[in-house]
Amino acid sequence: MNQITEKRPKVKLIGTDGNIFAIMGKVSKALISCGKDKEYLSKVQACHSYNEALQITMKYADVY
Repeated sequence: MNQITEKRPKVKLIGTDGNIFAIMGKVSKALISCGKDKEYLSKVQACHSYNEALQITMKYADVY
């Protein structure tokens, strides 16, 4: 089973003010604590838009 289909960590994004770097930091930290941060950062860094980055983020974490 790959990390996308496994249970995802819950990450509160309130307070990041839409800053993709703050979002990446919070989600990456949550994934590291679960031992699942193998592909996330490289996939988000390869995105061409903010919306694409958020879609990838929501595949790896339950955000609220």
